[in-house]
Amino acid sequence: MLRTSVTQSARCAGTATTSGRPFGAAAAAAAAGRRPGAAVTAGAVAEAVQTLTITRPDDWHLHVRDGQPMRDVVPHTARHFARAIIMPNLVPPVNTTQAAVEYGKRISAAVPPGVQFTPLMTLYLTDKTSPEEVYAAKAAGCVAFKLYPAGATTNSDSGVTDLNKPIAALKAMADTGVLLLVHGEVTDPEVDMFDREAVFITQKLLPLLDKVPNLKVVMEHITTKDAADFVAAAPANVAATITPQHMLMNRNALFAKGLRPHNYCLPILKREKHREAIMGAAVSGSRKFFLGTDSAPHPKHAKESSCGCAGMFSAPVAMAIYATAFEKAGALDKLEGFASFHGPDFYGLPRNTDKLTLVRSPQRVPDSYAFGDSTVIPMWAGEEIPWSVQL
Repeated sequence: MLRTSVTQSARCAGTATTSGRPFGAAAAAAAAGRRPGAAVTAGAVAEAVQTLTITRPDDWHLHVRDGQPMRDVVPHTARHFARAIIMPNLVPPVNTTQAAVEYGKRISAAVPPGVQFTPLMTLYLTDKTSPEEVYAAKAAGCVAFKLYPAGATTNSDSGVTDLNKPIAALKAMADTGVLLLVHGEVTDPEVDMFDREAVFITQKLLPLLDKVPNLKVVMEHITTKDAADFVAAAPANVAATITPQHMLMNRNALFAKGLRPHNYCLPILKREKHREAIMGAAVSGSRKFFLGTDSAPHPKHAKESSCGCAGMFSAPVAMAIYATAFEKAGALDKLEGFASFHGPDFYGLPRNTDKLTLVRSPQRVPDSYAFGDSTVIPMWAGEEIPWSVQL
């Protein structure tokens, strides 16, 4: 339950509404070096919450890489989130139960002493994934398989080329309650980059659900009104995760006063009307939508290269940014459900019982964090955000 320990009357400055146009402007302002929280909620007068205590959240979509880079970034998530769904797109991919279990042990070993954090392991779905691998994964406690259409995103070259090829495994997943997590984009070069999510729904996902109607599916990191509307209208076995960047940023943030490689992610940022729809879905209170940061660290030099990597690293400040987004929409009372309840309910896991407290204490996002022998640039690096997590 949301608790406010201190409130004050404050007049809202500006004209932002949940229709969202100022949010796109705020994202562009952030990329251009102005404070990202400049646009605020609608209404003449609002009660400004100073302390927000919620059930400890989970991150239902997370990349942590491996080796020393993994050991550098895992603590950022573990300090704020109780559990996280770990993406399996390493090189080589985590496509067997044994590899997933071993990877989970390495992640657990990177958690700081005294911090309680559980990695929820997934396997990389391939054309050759067998029903037997699904049964083994279920027995080992792995909760999902991840569908990467081959070539769709980072380290996806080993992904699925034809959804008919692993159909027996997908049916075994439906039978055992193992979830399918979907990177929902087609890879056909004839399809415009900004249309690939919408085309995936009609050409790939709907036919799959017709063939395996009881399969539990999470559309990961949705970015379009098409996806938000589809998930909202779909049966109860379909849900979606939403990232902070797709709530707060439209595609203008890629080009504000120059090319912004650290705002490049896949699926790519979309038009403002799509950002508005994603924000609306997140704050709607619908149990079909829940938190998944898609925090995806890359070395600074790999993001700023001639062929930069896709992904935004948000783990250290994700909860503060989500709180900022929900406050902008006038929906702080909906943050706990989105961050702490909808995900475990959909996965069939118990809700957490411990708490996380956010305080209205502005913080400047660090310019970078350690990442192996390099550094990683976080989302909104160098900007001030109005919320902080109380540790």
